[in-house]
Amino acid sequence: MRPLTLPRASSRKFLLLSGLALAAGAFLLTGGGSSPAAAGPLTPDGVVCTYGSEGQASTTQTFTLTARDGHITTPDGNTVYMWGFADGKGTFQYPGPNLCVKQGDRVRVILKNTLAAKTSIVFPGQSGVTADGVAAAPVLDGGGAVTSLTPTADANGGSVTYSFVADAPGTYAYTSGTDEAVQTQMGLFGALIVRPAQGAAFAYNAARTEFDPTTEFVQVLSDLDPAIHNAVEQGRTPNILAIHPRYWMINGRSFPDTIAPNNATWLPNQPYNALIHTVANPSKPAIVRYVNVTSVSHPMHPHGDHGRVIGRDGALLAGPNGEDLSHEDFAIEVGPGQTVDALYGWEDTGNWSDPSPAAHPTLPDQPAALDTLHLSGDTWWSGSRFLGQQDKTNFPPGITVYNQCGEYYQVSHSHALNEVTNYGAAMGGMLTLWRIDPINHFDCA
Repeated sequence: MRPLTLPRASSRKFLLLSGLALAAGAFLLTGGGSSPAAAGPLTPDGVVCTYGSEGQASTTQTFTLTARDGHITTPDGNTVYMWGFADGKGTFQYPGPNLCVKQGDRVRVILKNTLAAKTSIVFPGQSGVTADGVAAAPVLDGGGAVTSLTPTADANGGSVTYSFVADAPGTYAYTSGTDEAVQTQMGLFGALIVRPAQGAAFAYNAARTEFDPTTEFVQVLSDLDPAIHNAVEQGRTPNILAIHPRYWMINGRSFPDTIAPNNATWLPNQPYNALIHTVANPSKPAIVRYVNVTSVSHPMHPHGDHGRVIGRDGALLAGPNGEDLSHEDFAIEVGPGQTVDALYGWEDTGNWSDPSPAAHPTLPDQPAALDTLHLSGDTWWSGSRFLGQQDKTNFPPGITVYNQCGEYYQVSHSHALNEVTNYGAAMGGMLTLWRIDPINHFDCA
């Protein structure tokens, strides 16, 4: 994995991002991120788990997902009609809840449908799924054509209960199995996390998949064509073959909404943020669980680090004898309908946490020119090369502060640059920020 070092100069295609990145950094200081004086986990950021009604310790997990309609807002001021899975009697949300269970749990999902169309849920990667007590199988019409991949809940009040044993750890999606291209586009999907028998701080039953449980993140990748949504809202049959996405989302938000905290009040139906907020802890990496519910691939790329891919589609990357087949990627390709688990770590190989001259005998006494050179459009920090320290003397004209505690920020985005837009306007879409705190990240002294 690439160690924590001084940031490189900006790539040409992101020179125009400089002003927007600084504005986003200011937004983090006022509206998102963790308070530097706070104690405990980084609650405004990271995965928000929904657990079954029996509680986390139970070996049976029962969830109620209610298919509802509603609206979301986009950063350019648009409002889009959507469908989505709500948590029980809760309000519409996009995407659906992150369902978190343990390996070996019996999972029951009660689908209640308030929509004016039949719908259902499929659970890719899960075996032995039943619907209302019988094996879940495709539903056929009178001519033998498949109308749904699994038994459905009738429109306007129908219900069906799915059940399976979560016997394999990893990251999965759940989506509509009825008119799936349209209904997934409308928003009927979510993430399922199965934690291994080895423990919640592991992605799989292998020691090499251990991560810091306070730095766990899910990024559900989706796209949105307002024309499809307008047709459904008006009761017309949408032409899904003519789909032309105009928005690209991470956890149901486009940049800059992606960096707002979880449950931001101004995004009432889009509860999950996509800011990656980690600590420069060399002993335990962060984990990012990518879930792609679209029909195309998305190459996801954080600018300062390679990610170590450890699993795909709920399967540990290992050989027949347990050989480690994980690998580092510069841009992690998340294929259509695919999930990917990746670890990201930062090692202090340059000793950038120790500002003492003895720790850096080769550095110049006056590094101002070097520091200013590396304040670029896609990576920025305090003005000091040392994590946890601020140097307010080396900023470009007009800049007074970049951060709270000497932390470091970098851009993370889809490398398909058309996906870094909101209705054609850059910068937006599948774009977020990565915040790396010093190891004592709650101490701003």
